[in-house]
Amino acid sequence: MMAGKWRWLLVALLLAAAVAAPLGQKSYIVYVLTSWLVFAIAAMGLNLTLGYAGQISLAQASFMAIGAYVTALLTLAGWHWLIATPLALLACFVVGLLLGYPALRVKGHFLAFVTLAFNTLVFLVLRNEEWLTGGSYGLSGMPRPDLGLFTTMRPLPFYYFTLAVTVIAALAMWGIVRSPWGRAFRALRENPIRAESLGLDTRRITLLAFAIGSAYGGLAGALVTSLVQFIEPASFGVGHSLRILLMVVVGGAGSFFGPFLGSGVVILLPEVLRFTEGYYLIIYAVLVIVMLIYAPEGLIGIGARLKMKFFSRSQVRADMSQGASLK
Repeated sequence: MMAGKWRWLLVALLLAAAVAAPLGQKSYIVYVLTSWLVFAIAAMGLNLTLGYAGQISLAQASFMAIGAYVTALLTLAGWHWLIATPLALLACFVVGLLLGYPALRVKGHFLAFVTLAFNTLVFLVLRNEEWLTGGSYGLSGMPRPDLGLFTTMRPLPFYYFTLAVTVIAALAMWGIVRSPWGRAFRALRENPIRAESLGLDTRRITLLAFAIGSAYGGLAGALVTSLVQFIEPASFGVGHSLRILLMVVVGGAGSFFGPFLGSGVVILLPEVLRFTEGYYLIIYAVLVIVMLIYAPEGLIGIGARLKMKFFSRSQVRADMSQGASLK
């Protein structure tokens, strides 16, 4: 019970820090913080597919692209962002459902190659179908959401709008992973054969993991559209899928708060290290490599190890004192 109270207290403190972080900062810092929230949403989706359900995907950036382009085309046609975005999420959900079918046949690195090929396919379609996507020139001029009394045209209001969307997405993900679906996802990851023998429909759960994770990628893409107000195919290449995968791994795959920590490291740490001038990318890469070598379970895993070490000692002391009182 106490651990749960401390967890929610920590969440409240982190949320307060997120609210206060952009105050008094320049537009570029606000942009970087907004990018962290956007990629945290994309990483949440991949974390559900990979971390909870155990299905490897290297196509998360392609779903960001689908969400971004559907939202951009609809908003440029005069649709409101709040109407265009649910349609973009539905498109990503359906496409993710279809992409999940290869996962029913292939596993491991074979599935990684399939999703990698899909990401490349989406990139080529976006680049070559100029009549629809603008090709290499991309699309620009997408409006930011106008909520009447609350306008998001300036960087700071848009940051708070993105923060609100991130909180809603996180609460939805919390409900999913704590629901019977979440337990089914973890059972699929640990032992698919045993899960199926216990009556779990592994086929449906696999497809659902891909579909929900893809929808989260689409939501991140819809926010990117309004954030930069310009999109082009190179922004959603394979390299960005690998970047999102790095966020999940660094933060801790299969943990709820892992995507937030991982995206913070991948997005914010290079900016913190810019005082080293030309060496900041080298230092950043070395730090990530060292962490993955000595803590392959991610930052959440390091915290869990420290917590276990601390609480195990406290438990031993409590047991000893209890035993002494019984004498």
